[in-house]
Amino acid sequence: MKTRNPLIRLFILAVAIWLIIFALIPNFFLLAISFFEPDKHSYVIADFTLNNYERLITPSFITIFTDSLWLAITATAICLLAGYPFAYILARASARFRPWLLLLIVIPFWTSSLIRTYALINILQNNGLLSKLLEFLHLTSEPVSFMYSEFAVLIGLAYTMLPFMILPIYASVEKLDTRLIDAANDLGAGSLRTFWHVILPLTAPGIMSGCILVFLPALTLFYVPDVLGGGKGQLLGNYIQMQFTKPIPDWPLGAATSTILTLVLLLLVLGYKWSLKVSSQRSEFDNADDDREQKISSRFQAIPQAPKISGLGARLMPRKQRIAGSATEGNK
Repeated sequence: MKTRNPLIRLFILAVAIWLIIFALIPNFFLLAISFFEPDKHSYVIADFTLNNYERLITPSFITIFTDSLWLAITATAICLLAGYPFAYILARASARFRPWLLLLIVIPFWTSSLIRTYALINILQNNGLLSKLLEFLHLTSEPVSFMYSEFAVLIGLAYTMLPFMILPIYASVEKLDTRLIDAANDLGAGSLRTFWHVILPLTAPGIMSGCILVFLPALTLFYVPDVLGGGKGQLLGNYIQMQFTKPIPDWPLGAATSTILTLVLLLLVLGYKWSLKVSSQRSEFDNADDDREQKISSRFQAIPQAPKISGLGARLMPRKQRIAGSATEGNK
C-alpha cells in the first residue's frame, strides 16, 4: 500500500482548515442567526424564532425571487448557448492556437468584475458602441440606450459568468473519446444524430457543472443590477445586501434568505451527483447487456448470420437502414 507524501497531507490539512474557518463556520453562524430576533442596537437577540422564514412568504419577496430566478435561468441559458460551441472549438483546436483561445477566457479574470461591469456602460449607453453599430446597419435612425433595462442586466450577467460555463464544458469535451464519434460516422449517423446521441451525453457532466457555477452566482450578484439596471427592480442579491447595510439592518432576515439560497445550491449539487450516478449505472447496464449478448452469440457461432446492431448503434443508424435491417430479419 502506498503512503501519501507528508507534503500532500499537509496541503490537504491546510485546505481543510481554511474551508472550516472561512466556509463552514460562517455558514453555521449564518444559519444560527436566521433563527434569532432582530435588534436595532446589537443586530440580533438570541431568542429562537421562525418568524424570519415566515416573513419570506410574502407576495413582494415571491416577486423578487421569481424575477431573480427568471434572470438567472435566462443568463445561464445564454452562457450555455454561447459557451458550448466555444468550448468545443477550444477543445478541438490545434496545439498552436489552443493557448491563445484559453488566454481569451483567462484575461477577464485579470481585472475586477465590477470594473468590467462599468466598462459595459460604454457599450450599452446612448451613443455607445452597440447603438452606433445599429445605426451603421440602418436598424435604427437615432441613438438608442440599452442602459437601466432588463436587457442590460442580462448582458452583464452573461458577460460576467460566461468563463465559468466555458471551462467545465471544455474539460469534458477535451476528455471526449474521438473514436466514438468516428464509430458513429461509420454507422451512418449524421452530424446532428452524432451530437445528440454521443457528444451531448458524454459532455453532460461539464454542462451540469457549468450551469451550477453560473446559475447561483447569477441569482445573487447585486452590483450588476445596480450598475446596469439602475436599481429599478430589486433582485435577490440586492435584497440580501439591503438587509445587512440599510440604516436599521435586519440581519436575521438576510441570513434566512441566504440560508434558502444555500439549500438551493445543495439541491443543485445533489441533482448533479444523481445525474452522474444514473449515467454510470446506465453505462454498467449497457456493458452487462453487451457481455450477455456475446455469451449467447458464442453458442451459435456455427450458424452463419448477419451481424445485429442494437442499442446505441441502432439509434445512430439512419432510419432507412434500420427499416431495411428489420425487413431483412423479418424475411428470415
